[in-house]
Amino acid sequence: MSAAGEFIDRALQREGAWYRADEMRREHGGGVGVRLQYYGSSVGAVRGAVRDALRRHPDLAHDDITALSSELWAEPVFERRLAAAVLLQSRVRLLTNSDLTRIEGFVRTARLRALVDLLAVDVVGPLMEDLDSQGRGRAESVLDRWAREPDVWLRRAAVLAPLRALRRGGGDWDRFALRAGSILTEPAAPGPDGAAAREAVAQVLDEVAKSRPELRLSRE
Repeated sequence: MSAAGEFIDRALQREGAWYRADEMRREHGGGVGVRLQYYGSSVGAVRGAVRDALRRHPDLAHDDITALSSELWAEPVFERRLAAAVLLQSRVRLLTNSDLTRIEGFVRTARLRALVDLLAVDVVGPLMEDLDSQGRGRAESVLDRWAREPDVWLRRAAVLAPLRALRRGGGDWDRFALRAGSILTEPAAPGPDGAAAREAVAQVLDEVAKSRPELRLSRE
């Protein structure tokens, strides 16, 4: 493990508490199809560990950041995976269009709203906003594919990604509406997480309506 990875993992374990781990296990479970361990570290402790690691290693470049995120994600520990997402969020301006492949792998294996939503709203969304027009077009095509995937978590990420931009008055509403429409016209997948993508559509509609009430899906 890298020095930065070891630092973060040690900090997370040091800040863990058994009672909090039990609470998190009850709240999140392991997600359908995945078994996660929990250190019992708070979200604040996770963010603090990542922040302190970046201060200790200020020269981490793009490849270092993405490699560290994969290193953290590799172990099925909730706090490590949360730290990987926070790391990418903290250095989102270093990320490029090609990093969507790595993030897609994270989303596919996350299978928890707490992880998928952070990756979608605070990593993928800002990443795309910083791309040039050509790069953004390619990234939008990737998200169009996500919205058609059988994986409900990729579909959820596809519709949540533009939330911040739409809320601020930007974003591509028509593209969001197409993705949302394709999700809403299909039956929800079976299982407890089957409605995760539909829930994401409703969440975006509710939040955008507060600042842009004129935006409606054509089916409404």
